[in-house]
Amino acid sequence: MTTPITLSEKYVRNGWPAVKRPDITPPAGWSLPLVAGIPRLHQHQLSPDGRRLAFIWQRDDLSDLYVMPAAGGWPARLTMDRGPEIDWLDRAPQWSPDGQWLAYGQAGHVYVAHSAGQSAPRCISDFTGSADSPVWLDENRLIISSSRHETSQLLLTDRHGAWPRPLTHDESGDAWDAQPSPDHAWLAYVYRPVNDLNRLDLHLLHLATGRDIPLTGSAKQKDWSPRWSPDGQWLAFLSQRSGYNELWLIRPDGQGLHPLAHQGLDVGEFAWSPDGQTLAATLNRGGAFDLALIDVATGRVTDLQRGQGIYSNLCYAPAGAFLTAEYESPLEPPDLYRVDLPGGSITRLTHSRPATLDHLKLVMPEPVSYRSYDGLEIPALLYRPGRSNSAAILYPHGGPTAQYGYHWDLWAQYFIAKGYTYLAPNFRGSTGYGVAYEHANYDDWGGGDTQDCLHGARFLRDLPGIDPGRVGIMGGSYGGYMVACCLARDPDYLFACGVSRYGDANLFSSWAQCERSTRLYTEMQLGHPALKPAIYQAGSAIHQVDNIHRPVLILHGLLDDIVPPQASEEWVEALQRAGKTFEYKTYATEPHGFLYRANVIDVLARTTQFLDWHLWPRPEPADQQ
Repeated sequence: MTTPITLSEKYVRNGWPAVKRPDITPPAGWSLPLVAGIPRLHQHQLSPDGRRLAFIWQRDDLSDLYVMPAAGGWPARLTMDRGPEIDWLDRAPQWSPDGQWLAYGQAGHVYVAHSAGQSAPRCISDFTGSADSPVWLDENRLIISSSRHETSQLLLTDRHGAWPRPLTHDESGDAWDAQPSPDHAWLAYVYRPVNDLNRLDLHLLHLATGRDIPLTGSAKQKDWSPRWSPDGQWLAFLSQRSGYNELWLIRPDGQGLHPLAHQGLDVGEFAWSPDGQTLAATLNRGGAFDLALIDVATGRVTDLQRGQGIYSNLCYAPAGAFLTAEYESPLEPPDLYRVDLPGGSITRLTHSRPATLDHLKLVMPEPVSYRSYDGLEIPALLYRPGRSNSAAILYPHGGPTAQYGYHWDLWAQYFIAKGYTYLAPNFRGSTGYGVAYEHANYDDWGGGDTQDCLHGARFLRDLPGIDPGRVGIMGGSYGGYMVACCLARDPDYLFACGVSRYGDANLFSSWAQCERSTRLYTEMQLGHPALKPAIYQAGSAIHQVDNIHRPVLILHGLLDDIVPPQASEEWVEALQRAGKTFEYKTYATEPHGFLYRANVIDVLARTTQFLDWHLWPRPEPADQQ
């Protein structure tokens, strides 16, 4: 047997270290604490009476629960010890129907807190090893998700943590996203059979009898996010039946299946109006998530807000007079907004943007595209600095089923302020451009998508004012994997250096050591490694370290269970054996991503000085630094 890899916080280098360049200072008005210090507000929910908002506020190394008036005002803090959470993995707190309680996840369990802070939060899932995704059935009872025998199942408990009643039992698949009917008689949920990971079915469960009825389901077809109409006569859901993630309707008896509107656009999220006549939805237009209303009877789409930003987490007020939503853009951090209906006028309810940013030049990216090796058109967002330093950074996103869109990215803005041109490609496998594009790297991780990134480097090198010898690549998660693949599979040495944050280089060992959902996510796209070893072998850049001739900075958290830190340990070991130049830093307290402010500052400082040396921008006059 092989000796287990010992993990410890460390800094290791092989070759010349990237020490701080004394001739380069931060751009005027910018600092690393500023970039790391802006709190992130997310996952809000409107109370049943429409008077209060609950949300998660990521600040001071915590992701605590807050409540504030829906008309705006000072938020009240309900939790004091909810550790930092990755925002895209976090879940919104759920109001009880009477508005008295909030259920939420914390540290792998479900808690209930009094919405006015009159009692301490209480864990209600200590009867199981882990639980999440609470949903209220009525003022007292909740449905939660829990893992058992390597599957996710639904349980019924109450706000005091009563011994649970299992609702789903089929251990040949996972059950999630429980949605009680308006009369509390039925439960709609999503079922994923483990023998077809590209399939998602909708099921109905009769709560009194336990009768389970498949509502939709076919091989390699995904239907998800079932939501009841207020009168219980329809279920709206998202489906890929048309080749896009679009809205469909079906009656609870399985009749009346039809698409609500065919726009040739992905729908991000949606919510029923209280009268059941309209659905509010976000429409993905090239990475901008616009806010629209869709008429249920006709499918007619009316835009409420459209532009270069992202709306999310839509909540209707009880009488339908307004919506609440979160909004962010490359120029604005995420905040809560009220959208009055029917006109769509906007009122900002929270203010996360510090006044310091009002005096800095933030850049709106422009949409571009370029052709890859096989003629496929690759969409991307390009940031052009006001004053170029003639160097450029290619930034492949994580996922790969994700998209770099018009979201808040202050890290990018900092590098642009330093003079770097910044390109974020949505390589094949990205979402937002239809199912065929999303599946274009199935059975081919590290193949066509790597070529898309290499051709992105060629696109950057051809831009006016860019020095072809000073283009770097930087990414996190799957983007970090793209860094490894591009440096190892680039015979033309298009990149001068690379920065990999919690990335991968060996698909075999990462599959074996990651947590279950990531393992199944990998199998969904590549198959099982015992059945398709050639695909995993071809996708593992660790076998081509001899081809790497550019320095690389590797950063990883030791609590990461999505891309396990052993992935970076193995890659570093291979680089060291091959005599390659690298720097490697690990962080004992970090999961998949960097959440603690001191660590974020350290990561940004190391990245900055590494790029400043290896992309080597020309010194500027002192008054321009």
